[in-house]
Amino acid sequence: MRPLLCLALAAILAGCAAPLPELQVDTGTNMGETGDPRNRARLHTELGALYFSRRNMAVALEELRIALAADPTYAPTHGMFGLVYMELRENKLAEQSFQNGLRLSPQDPDLNHNYAWFLCQTGREADSIKFFLAALRNPLYTTPWRTHSAAGTCSMRQGQVKDAEGFFERALKEEPDERASLLQLGEIRYRQSRFEDARKLVARFNKLVEPTSESLWLALRIERKLGQRVAETSLANQLRRRHPGSREFQLLQRGEYD
Repeated sequence: MRPLLCLALAAILAGCAAPLPELQVDTGTNMGETGDPRNRARLHTELGALYFSRRNMAVALEELRIALAADPTYAPTHGMFGLVYMELRENKLAEQSFQNGLRLSPQDPDLNHNYAWFLCQTGREADSIKFFLAALRNPLYTTPWRTHSAAGTCSMRQGQVKDAEGFFERALKEEPDERASLLQLGEIRYRQSRFEDARKLVARFNKLVEPTSESLWLALRIERKLGQRVAETSLANQLRRRHPGSREFQLLQRGEYD
């Protein structure tokens, strides 16, 4: 699952990178007929989220429909519908679901974050920022770094580099290992000719995860600017070995560094 999509489940799943338990679909008496309506809605929404994380969209939708029937006013169900429809590229249904959830719970930070990310992914980056900011205004929000990072990404797509820089800086202040912010702020620092700062940021990224074509390409260009030919050659070899089909390796072959 893509990292930001994984983060979008944070309010429902304790850690989407962890192994998921084997689930048996039971939409009858064991789950659907016990407890109060809100509890049934919550449980089936959690099941929907688990199946969504396994990319079993049909069963995820089935569980969410059961949740909705149990309690139509449970906002997280609508938000989860939005994520599923977003993944299925059913954009009208996704937008309707997110808006339904926000009508029920307008201050919910996860709903605001996920709707903002949907807007960003569907070409409405400028509209997304106010919903990211709405998520951040909630004093009980436990993962503001993910929203600062996503807002930075959407600001970059608009060419609002100064705004993006501020969002990434705040994300890293809250979570120093926020990977997307490390890499994108590193790119900004490179453009600003702050090569030592850029080097530290991309080096931290490459220690946290397997280096990507983007991170190796950025690191290579930084070392080139710093005149470190041995390091540059080593990174070029890594890029060729790890990502021979990447756009970045093609740029290297053509000598298009900037």
